[in-house]
Amino acid sequence: MSMLAYDGTAMLGRQLQRIRNTPGLLILTQTMPITMLLFFGYVFGSALAMPGEEYRSFLVPGLLVATAANGIMTGMFQAAQDVHRGVTDRLRTLPISRAAVPLGQSVADVLVTAVGMVPFLLVGLAVGWRVEKSPLQAVGAIGLLLLFRFATTWIGIFLGLLTRSEEAAGQLGGATFVLPLLSNAYIPTEGLPGWLRTLAEWNPISAVTTALRDLFGNAPVPEGAAWPVAHPIAGSLMWCAVLLAVFAPLAVRRYAHGEG
Repeated sequence: MSMLAYDGTAMLGRQLQRIRNTPGLLILTQTMPITMLLFFGYVFGSALAMPGEEYRSFLVPGLLVATAANGIMTGMFQAAQDVHRGVTDRLRTLPISRAAVPLGQSVADVLVTAVGMVPFLLVGLAVGWRVEKSPLQAVGAIGLLLLFRFATTWIGIFLGLLTRSEEAAGQLGGATFVLPLLSNAYIPTEGLPGWLRTLAEWNPISAVTTALRDLFGNAPVPEGAAWPVAHPIAGSLMWCAVLLAVFAPLAVRRYAHGEG
């Protein structure tokens, strides 16, 4: 474990340096949620039954979770980039823990996400979003969000190690934008047809979004929802545990053995 911690810290530093050297991508990923908040909050908000400010308060947690789900895209692209530029093969020749490289990438991604939340939340406050419950519950919401980002990054790393090219990773990563649309991130699920509501409420994004809304005090837990949404904190922890239990070992094994 001490070897993993030491090697993982070294790989964390490498990943943070890599992110620092691509400021354009960093700026794009940080400004996109703000743009979506302003666009959705003022355009969609006027078309829904919720008043504008109420909808923006409803939307902020959803966009936070949708951004966390983008860990699939960033993890996939960065892992595929390393594979297809020969970096992964060179790292495999080093006497380091096989889990250190994906672990360093996922932890670095969580740190960058945490920093990127600050301007987004400031804009959220400016457009009417508020934390209506205790600071401790708000801290719990942020912790849950970062745990979800950590889990989705492992999904992306595994998929990135499977891809045949950087272009394929980019195309597959772009498809992940559909996931928040099939959830309650942007709209309530109560008005959806029965089968679609069930599909949306078993989407992990819905459980985490509902948990954040509940912990921030932005919206009550909906009645008659599927179990992960009706018990959002337990459902969110369940989804994070399942995703990590499945994809973290798969990613480490794929990294260790390569294409063979």
